[in-house]
Amino acid sequence: MSQTSNDFFKSNVLGHPAGLFILFFTEMWERFSYYGMRILLVIFLTASLIDGGWGWERQTALALFGTYASLVYLTPIIGGYIADKFIGYRSAVVIGATVMTLGHASMALEDILNARFFLYLGLVLLVIGNGFFKPNMTSIISEMYKDHPEKKDGAYTIFYMGVNAGAFLGILLCGYLGEKLGWGWGFGLAGVFMFFGMLQFYFASDMFGDISKSAKERKQAALDSGLTEEESTAQEFVDEDDSPNPFTTLDKIWAAVVTVLGLTWLLSDPYSKISNQELFNFSVGSMSGSNFVFIAVLLLFLGLLLSRV
Repeated sequence: MSQTSNDFFKSNVLGHPAGLFILFFTEMWERFSYYGMRILLVIFLTASLIDGGWGWERQTALALFGTYASLVYLTPIIGGYIADKFIGYRSAVVIGATVMTLGHASMALEDILNARFFLYLGLVLLVIGNGFFKPNMTSIISEMYKDHPEKKDGAYTIFYMGVNAGAFLGILLCGYLGEKLGWGWGFGLAGVFMFFGMLQFYFASDMFGDISKSAKERKQAALDSGLTEEESTAQEFVDEDDSPNPFTTLDKIWAAVVTVLGLTWLLSDPYSKISNQELFNFSVGSMSGSNFVFIAVLLLFLGLLLSRV
């Protein structure tokens, strides 16, 4: 039999399932690593070469940081879709945490090996890992409390206490080590606690049962429990083709063009400042190429949005 949300409340802590506190500490260590790295990044990039930094101008460092932060909030769209349709919440969280651990380790290697490639690689890995990790933690909570909506508000309050605690400790400890012992120590500490969070979730993930599985796995579990195909589909296992407003081939091409142009524009700012080369080296009337592309992407996105109404 598949596990229902009521089963999680058979053993509870402070009136909530024990699984909530696994998610609490996993998210706390992830936020520790995120904010610990973030507080160091711009300071490291703008620090002088004598102090072990890269000696960048402040605007260049902020351009790289801004692009990183933007991508961190974009990739969860993809990670959430992959988890829901293919690999499940549990696998997505473990993959995301592992990739982010490697990202922090790569940034620490930059300080050890003095190779700038590892910092860029680390940021890419952090963006990818965050895409898998971030949306699926809250999805697990939502499924756990599906039959207990009156407790969901309290659950998210407890969960976000972990977010704030991790952010506070990460800024404090990673910042201290980065300043006193070296940048690599600060970046490395962020990776160590991300690794702890991943191990904790991995070894306790069985308690989440079927809710951490993909939609296809949950549907198969329902069929194995004796439900008919119609009954299992009625339990929110709806195929993409059954959507009341499915994407047409033109919609998908349109969305792909908007995505590629948008990401290219997003990357153009740090690229132009780091390399001193304009990615959009043209103008349309009095408008620069970068501004023209931004407006074009915005209009294309609005057109796609309106076509879906």
